[in-house]
Amino acid sequence: MSVFKIHHITKYKYDRSVSESINEIRIFPYQCVSQEILQHDVLISNNPAIHIYKDYWGNRAGIFNVLESHQELVIESKLTIRTLLENIDLSNSNGNSVALEKEVENNLALIELTKPDNIQFQDKIYEIVYQFFNQEDSIKSIVEKCSHYVFSNYTYTKGITTIETTIDEILSYKKGVCQDFAHLLLQILRTMNIPSRYVSGYICPNKDGMRGEGATHAWVEVWLPNMGWVGIDPTNNVWVSNLHVKLAVGRNFEDCSVAKGSFKGLAKQDLFVFVSVGYEDGHIFEETTQVQLEKQNEEDTLVEVQKMAALAQQQ
Repeated sequence: MSVFKIHHITKYKYDRSVSESINEIRIFPYQCVSQEILQHDVLISNNPAIHIYKDYWGNRAGIFNVLESHQELVIESKLTIRTLLENIDLSNSNGNSVALEKEVENNLALIELTKPDNIQFQDKIYEIVYQFFNQEDSIKSIVEKCSHYVFSNYTYTKGITTIETTIDEILSYKKGVCQDFAHLLLQILRTMNIPSRYVSGYICPNKDGMRGEGATHAWVEVWLPNMGWVGIDPTNNVWVSNLHVKLAVGRNFEDCSVAKGSFKGLAKQDLFVFVSVGYEDGHIFEETTQVQLEKQNEEDTLVEVQKMAALAQQQ
């Protein structure tokens, strides 16, 4: 078990007043047996009421609006959480594709997560699949091989991609960050009809060399026969452990965005994202990201903030 104190601030600053800001947030820890929420406070500028609900994927999401004129919007999360996921015993998951097919059939929720996206270079995905898919092998073994392939053949590099980067582009760049590796692994696994979903959260490695500390992290959960959902992190080529804190799940990043919304006004906006992770040994990791946004055209009175917020937080 591990206890982490995670402080996450998303701050928008505008060069002139805006109003009618309507936002959706998914910054609440995912409710599951592998993590225990010890304390969680969400503080938002002007203290708006937050309507909290469970979305289609079972995530806790919140909606709020700030109607009055403002030049700054701050969304602050203060979380103390205990992770309870000990070393996973995967010895009981030796089921192959035949066993998986029996568990998936007639389960619409799983079937939905076996469908790959329509992409231009799907033939390259098939080439990867042909390397690793064997009907007799366990699903666990296939997933491990695919994760290792992504980890070994794609370079972790910040600033190369954005949230708009497609799987086709990732295949060409051979570089990216955790979000890109998760999306690529999802495409590979779904091409083999393995149910898999995107996960957003934090990774808290405390200087042990794992990649992705700071901002938010992303990984994949796969459905293993006789076990159900199990997480694997292609950015670090490891099965998910006590170092991972889960926020949300979905088909892809769009379902798990920490903050998205719109405001009314003609303004240039600056976006700052701050994340700190406090460890039990007293060590604190801190990282701040700033994204400069371009001024909007005057006829454009509704400004989407989702893309830039996501860009800053997915690195």
